[in-house]
Amino acid sequence: MKTPSTPRSRRRQDSQRCRGPCAPASPCASGAADVVPRAAISWSGGKDSYAALHRTVADFDVVAMVTMFDEEAARSRSHGLRPEVLAAQAERLGLRRITGRCTWQTYNAAFSAALATLAFEGITHVIFGDILFEEHRRWAERLCEPHGIVAVEPLWGSSTDTLFEEWVASGADAVIVTARAELLDESWLGRQLSRELLPEFARLGVDPCGERGEYHTVVTNAPLFDRPLHLRSGGRVQRSGCWALDLTVDDAESH
Repeated sequence: MKTPSTPRSRRRQDSQRCRGPCAPASPCASGAADVVPRAAISWSGGKDSYAALHRTVADFDVVAMVTMFDEEAARSRSHGLRPEVLAAQAERLGLRRITGRCTWQTYNAAFSAALATLAFEGITHVIFGDILFEEHRRWAERLCEPHGIVAVEPLWGSSTDTLFEEWVASGADAVIVTARAELLDESWLGRQLSRELLPEFARLGVDPCGERGEYHTVVTNAPLFDRPLHLRSGGRVQRSGCWALDLTVDDAESH
């Protein structure tokens, strides 16, 4: 994951055109060198969403993020984050938010409704952060296809060891916000991702990227952020078999 060195506004302008030869999976491989597809990203707030964005931002005009919340819009469905945390990330990335409220039973319908909104606005691609599980990739494709949207999977098939190393090398920061209680105790909450965690992950049988749901993260700073995100812990709770860290945006940073 190569770290961009130009300001965000310049990076966004640069992403409007193809710069040199394109890889086969690149949207400009067809020869339309000056046409960059409009895209949104399925956004959890964690490292995999950011890694997927980082890998694709030069090839797409990414304009929005899509996130599903619970019925009260109090927590995100994927990582249990408060709306204010995800809104602060969107602000730092310069992305518009598309959200939905749902139960797990109505998740597909809510996500499909968000895709319909994106398609109506001329967005042709949605970026996902899936890595290994075929059913996740097929789910994305199945929901996108009726709307004429292409599901983009830039992390698909990558080694999770490699992705973890790329994450650390990128200069981005993320902390653990949920940990599966049967594998990781509450002391893991709030720990920053670093190479120092790898021996502990290996000893505990935890995938480096938490691909089996062992842990989830929230990104607090990254090359594509225009400024860091400062969060405050409101305590630790255990729910649905996981330890979870309740985070809010630091008041001094929200203005």
